[in-house]
Amino acid sequence: MSSEAPQTPAIEDPQIGLKLIPEQASEYAQQVDFLYYALLGISGLLMGILAALVVVFAVRYRRSLRRERGELIAERSGRRLEIGFALLLCLSFIGLFYWGSQLYLHLYSATDADVTIDAVGKQWMWKFQHPDGTREINTLHLPVGETVALRITSQDVIHSLSLPAFRLKRDAVPGMYTRAQFTPTRAGTYRLFCAEYCGTDHARMRGKVVVLERADYQQWLAGKVDVPDRAEAGAQLFQSLGCGACHKADGSGLAPALQGVFGSRVKLADGSEVVADEAYIRDSIVEPQAQLVAGYQPVMPSFSGQVSEEEILQLISYIQSLGQSREADEQ
Repeated sequence: MSSEAPQTPAIEDPQIGLKLIPEQASEYAQQVDFLYYALLGISGLLMGILAALVVVFAVRYRRSLRRERGELIAERSGRRLEIGFALLLCLSFIGLFYWGSQLYLHLYSATDADVTIDAVGKQWMWKFQHPDGTREINTLHLPVGETVALRITSQDVIHSLSLPAFRLKRDAVPGMYTRAQFTPTRAGTYRLFCAEYCGTDHARMRGKVVVLERADYQQWLAGKVDVPDRAEAGAQLFQSLGCGACHKADGSGLAPALQGVFGSRVKLADGSEVVADEAYIRDSIVEPQAQLVAGYQPVMPSFSGQVSEEEILQLISYIQSLGQSREADEQ
């Protein structure tokens, strides 16, 4: 039984009406706005200085003015002025770059989160799955005050998940996972868009984010249909696909054991090593021969087209539940 809701269009709500600048619904949003206003301020100041100089020079040195031009600017003082102005601009833009890079790394780096939600883009809807197995389409419920991590991918073409109130926009690319995390700070209803043209009904690929108080969020989860969580659903799928016949826990099967493999370094048949992260596990499911583990034969069939992106994410959650390597825990 699935708790996936039917596809519905975004509900127009007074709180999410059109605004020049969306309201701030996360700590990150406030920081992004500060950077944005600083960039506007510096750009406006430079534009004002340049415009004023153009007017002053046009009037003072116009062709019809009859007077001795002489030396316009003393050579020595002119060089100092130019060098000082160039250094000031350089330092300003280096500062803006550092500020922006720190915000970017804070949003998109993989760190600990209170809740991780899977987001899958599909023509033309957004599908979300919570850790307990609850699914939504074009609506995303979040708890206020908790760090939320989104694990984003696409089932067909490139999409882009845009949450303006949280100042977040992240591409959903087929065959790979992107990640973003933020902490909602205000309860309310906010807009959700696809910001990448993805086909005929791209404009309809929108929805809403509903941020609830923690107690209300838990109550909302409790009111959904009882379904297995992601890891349990992945375990059921793992058995139904017959994966357990080869991936035996004691390592005696035709394929490597999966206990503690997530986050570890895996040695491949060609002598190289890779980290067993989400992308590696996905590739091993859909293209098992591409990165063959050392010591094993290429006997695993490809499950490309047999499992959906949501099911692959469930399998990944199940493998994560089997434990992480010491290397991953230390990171």
